[in-house]
Amino acid sequence: MNDFSNHLLRRVSFADIQGWQSDDHAAALSAFQRSSTEIMTTAHGFKRSAMFGGQLEDWIEVCKKALLAKAPKEFFEQRFIPFSVTDPVKPQGLFTGYYEPEAEGSLMPTAEFLVPIYRKPLDLKALQNGDESQADLKYGRIENGKPTAYFTREEIEHGALSTKGLEIVWLKSWVDAFFIHVQGSGRIRLANGEIIRLAYAAKNGQPYIGIGEILLDRGVGTPQTMSMQLLRGWMKDHPTEARALMWNNKSYIFFRQINVSDANLGALGAQQVNLTPLRSLAVDRSIWMFGTPIWIDTKTPPEAPNGAETFRHLLIAQDTGTAIKGHVRGDVYWGWGDNAAICAGHMKSPGAMTVLLPTIVAKKLLLVP
Repeated sequence: MNDFSNHLLRRVSFADIQGWQSDDHAAALSAFQRSSTEIMTTAHGFKRSAMFGGQLEDWIEVCKKALLAKAPKEFFEQRFIPFSVTDPVKPQGLFTGYYEPEAEGSLMPTAEFLVPIYRKPLDLKALQNGDESQADLKYGRIENGKPTAYFTREEIEHGALSTKGLEIVWLKSWVDAFFIHVQGSGRIRLANGEIIRLAYAAKNGQPYIGIGEILLDRGVGTPQTMSMQLLRGWMKDHPTEARALMWNNKSYIFFRQINVSDANLGALGAQQVNLTPLRSLAVDRSIWMFGTPIWIDTKTPPEAPNGAETFRHLLIAQDTGTAIKGHVRGDVYWGWGDNAAICAGHMKSPGAMTVLLPTIVAKKLLLVP
């Protein structure tokens, strides 16, 4: 057995998982089938290793079985082994939420719509290991043969890319654009009723700074009350200061326009599959492989329509995020609309995580004999 791994993962039975019997396993299987199709074709996630990810060949058979499965609960019980997860640094798990913001937009700049949403610039590169070691950068530009940090949020908003023809759509508000960047996707409503769907394409590689923490340091709000809604309210009341506050977060996201055939699905997550409300989870990419089924035991936020309720469900790891770090750390995808915004904006719930690993992955990781 792998001693280190067994300090982090402890084998349990499905009977040990509180709430397992009553969950909607068909909804979880539907999300897993989307991951399975991606794993069997492009296998985007396996371009990088994960601590408990296994190898691509270890997943192919279970993915094939998923696409043929007729009994969802039995499928998960027969093909996976559950392990409760312990974080060696943060014993108390943390689950937050994200959603797909909506905003008004225009395909042309006007006096009202002046805030651009950009597609990925051609000169933005994922730097190779040799380049990265020279400048401690994962993404940037190459200038005179040397890796250089890419433009910051402030530099971009001051026009660093304004002559490149990268605009997808224009918004009314820098604040709307900022929260679309933070969430990594968006729905833009045009005047003619058309909806443009935006999905993450790239990031500038600059550090992500949570501006809520900055406001807390200034005495605005408390750790318990800080939320996206509080941030938006403060920005509305302090429009001039809001712009400078956002510039503290130098990270900047670039997008691509996508077509989503099923209106009940969200934009593409990092696995390049459409996200499913309350069934897709963003995880620490260095620990868990995309497609991993993960049971979370937590609560909805008190501000949710029905208050703080028990949330025990099987979700699929299909996304990641700069702020999602740790073994028992997840970001629940809530979907879109007002209720999703409220739940995602307020969610910061402690909880527990049980990960389901394909049997062959568990054996190769020496977690089971």
